[in-house]
Amino acid sequence: MADRTKLANVAPVLVARDVRSTAAFYRKVFGFTVVEHYDATEPFAAIYRDDVEIILVQARHGSVESNRARYGSGYDVYIDPETVEGVDEMYAELAAKGAVIRGKPAITPYGSYEFIVEDVDGRLIGIGRIRDESRFFRDAG
Repeated sequence: MADRTKLANVAPVLVARDVRSTAAFYRKVFGFTVVEHYDATEPFAAIYRDDVEIILVQARHGSVESNRARYGSGYDVYIDPETVEGVDEMYAELAAKGAVIRGKPAITPYGSYEFIVEDVDGRLIGIGRIRDESRFFRDAG
């Protein structure tokens, strides 16, 4: 018997101004499949592409802000393509679909090769892959 249960997935939950338009954005720009649950007590959509799952939930009150706008730092979601080359492929795919891209793919000071996309609600989506493991994992024990 294993010492602990293996985790298989993580699905960030993003609050949306208008869950239907946010889901439509992810379908059109990112190519996600949308599973709609708009008639639920808390209207939501589960979106899927490859091994990525994100839950979009309808806001009932307050404002929807990115982590950067609200807290001054951080992405709201980070998506990791299967390969470093996948970062460039994803960049080309999203640019062709008219995504709001905040810079071309570049190596970061911490060794990741990434770029940032802004979604319809102003959230920042980091898309990248570790390129320099010695830099990224320098203090890992």
